[in-house]
Amino acid sequence: MTKPLETIEIETAKNPTASVIWMHGLGADGSDFVPVVDELDLTGARAIRFVFPHAPMRPVTINGGAVMRAWYDVSFGDLEGKSRQADERGVRESQAQIAALIEHEGSRGIAAANTVLAGFSQGGAIALQTGLRYPQKLAGVMALSTYLPLADSLPQEAAAANKNTPICMAHGLFDPLIPLVMGAGSMTVLTGLGYSVEWHQYPMPHSVCAQEIQDIGAWLRKVLKA
Repeated sequence: MTKPLETIEIETAKNPTASVIWMHGLGADGSDFVPVVDELDLTGARAIRFVFPHAPMRPVTINGGAVMRAWYDVSFGDLEGKSRQADERGVRESQAQIAALIEHEGSRGIAAANTVLAGFSQGGAIALQTGLRYPQKLAGVMALSTYLPLADSLPQEAAAANKNTPICMAHGLFDPLIPLVMGAGSMTVLTGLGYSVEWHQYPMPHSVCAQEIQDIGAWLRKVLKA
């Protein structure tokens, strides 16, 4: 039985007909992106429920085994520590928990087709992992400053229902934690598999910036138009 995640929820208007499930990065929590909602220009979009889940607490290898909120453990992928290796068990556990949130939204009257999965860093990795494998069509997947985890298994596990789902990826040119090459390489893998990816890059580190928030708002208005 998948343990339900605790969440923070914000509705842009009464009786929402769309959802955005937005996952935070390593060591943060669900409150991290709450302030961004007010900065998005969602004029013309339907009423949206933003759901910000808190990741479970777990030890994280690259942070010396310190316990923090994380969607999965991360270890160094090579002797020089230049790559980051995702913990498959943790990735798949988080995938199941986010799939349960999509189903919970369905029980509240919001279909998967009106639900966007979004995330930053680790959260973006889980958005891609879950969204591309989810058996029902989603409105879109938004992955910020992140990469595609478990890429080798995607061709076998990809859901046909989400083959044409809009994907928005954005990355900082000067990201020291998840280098641009990881994000851009993931985008190349996805386009090679036939996915349609809207790609943005910005002169920033591992963060978000004002232009990115403007672009995210425009993309959400497009995929969740009233």
